[in-house]
Order: sequence, then structure tokens, then C-alpha cells
Amino acid sequence: MGTNTVLFGWARSNPGREHLSAAHFEEFVKYLNGQKEAKKIDDYEIVFLDAHGGDLGGFFLIKADSGKLDAFLSSAEWITHMTRASMHLDNVGIIRGVTGVRVAERMALWSGLIPQVSE
Repeated sequence: MGTNTVLFGWARSNPGREHLSAAHFEEFVKYLNGQKEAKKIDDYEIVFLDAHGGDLGGFFLIKADSGKLDAFLSSAEWITHMTRASMHLDNVGIIRGVTGVRVAERMALWSGLIPQVSE
């Protein structure tokens, strides 16, 4: 029961490094497009969040089956991009998760683990 998505999020660009963030953003989108064309990931979405007082300003939601994600996240290219991102973005986070039919699978697992209450 693996994951089928990874969220790569950040709070904001570090002050004075905005130009690095903008350039890297463009490079990262090209990288993801290449990964999608090569069928190494299935799809991705970019989300910019409105100001809300929290620590998450935006994220990429990258989708692929669990095996593809394992290979993708362990590649030298991904690790290089994440290392670069950590040098110009604040609060970088990488979180695996599930979407689509996998949500129902996880919910069924969770529901099945709830202890039965005797009346």
C-alpha cells in the first residue's frame, strides 16, 4: 500500500535570493516536464497559496505510482534540485501521500483499525 504523490512545498524565497528562486523555478518546471515526457512521473500540479498566516506559500504536487516515485526521489537530479531549493527557499518540505483511489484504501485501513466498542 504505497504512496502515489509527493508534495514539495516551501514558505517563501529567502530575502535577497528571490532571483535565484525565480531562475530555479523555471529550471525545475522544465525538469518536471522532461520527467513527465520520459514517463518517470505521471503528472504534476503547481499551487501558489494566498497569504494565510501559515508556513506554506506554495507547492508542487507530483504524481506517479509508488515505484516510480521511489526511483524519482532517489535520483541524483531530484536530490540536486532539493539541495539547491534549500539554499534559497525557506521551510522546504517534501511529503509523500496518497490521492484518488488510494485515499479510499487508506481510509479503509484506518477505519478497520478503530477498536470496536462493546456496549
